[in-house]
Amino acid sequence: MRFLVLHGGASLREELKPKVEKFAELAFEKETALDAVVESVRLMEDDPDFNAGTGSNIRIDGSIQMDAAVMIPNELGAVINIERVKNPVLVARDVMLKSPHLILSGDGAVQFARKMGYPDYDPRTKYREDKRKIIIEKLKSGQIPEYYHPEFFKEFLGDTVGAVAYIDGKFAAAVSTGGTALTLRGRVGDSPIPGAGIYCGEKGAAVATGIGEEIIKRMASLRAHNMIGDYSLHDICSRIVKDFGEIPFGIIMVSREEACGLSNLKMPYAVISE
Repeated sequence: MRFLVLHGGASLREELKPKVEKFAELAFEKETALDAVVESVRLMEDDPDFNAGTGSNIRIDGSIQMDAAVMIPNELGAVINIERVKNPVLVARDVMLKSPHLILSGDGAVQFARKMGYPDYDPRTKYREDKRKIIIEKLKSGQIPEYYHPEFFKEFLGDTVGAVAYIDGKFAAAVSTGGTALTLRGRVGDSPIPGAGIYCGEKGAAVATGIGEEIIKRMASLRAHNMIGDYSLHDICSRIVKDFGEIPFGIIMVSREEACGLSNLKMPYAVISE
């Protein structure tokens, strides 16, 4: 079997599903699982409708800091709070394949990207600029719901992206995000944290999306991976999603026999199998 699953974030933006399906078809043409997930995420990073790469959320201080990670069994590459690059997922892959490290952050991640040949690039868009202005005005007037309130994330949660694949006996996973729309500079979400927003092991791969702090506390992707073999993937996804209650959350998974995507919101996702 060959599987590829993409998601466009735990959001209410169903209109993104056709794009996710199109990108899945394009990426499924890649020969390896790693190339397929990286290409999936790169395509979504280049689309300003998604909160990753171009079109990433802008933080309260006006900066854009992005996270991305790539994982295969026993290998990881991640960048945290990287700035002014077009495709954080490509830099994350280079961290895994071309450096002795697993994770690079901040200025160090940017310096590494430049050494790898990635030019300076501003990922901001007018849509995100306008969104930040609205948030600032709501902050000033006290209209922002409590940070962990579900209504806050239904309004401000970003359309982060991720992919998992099983091709020719190999598993791979990749994620990328610009973070949520109301965050302090330096905040780190779940996406680049192995076991939280991403995990790929010998039994399969899982990628989560939603409220990063809650995903980290639950180590959602690792827990999902460790249940493979004990339950069907749909049962695993259902159990993990149920654990989040009303907190916006979604997860995609692959094993050697199955593929699954599930969310407590209307997460745009696509599953391709062969």
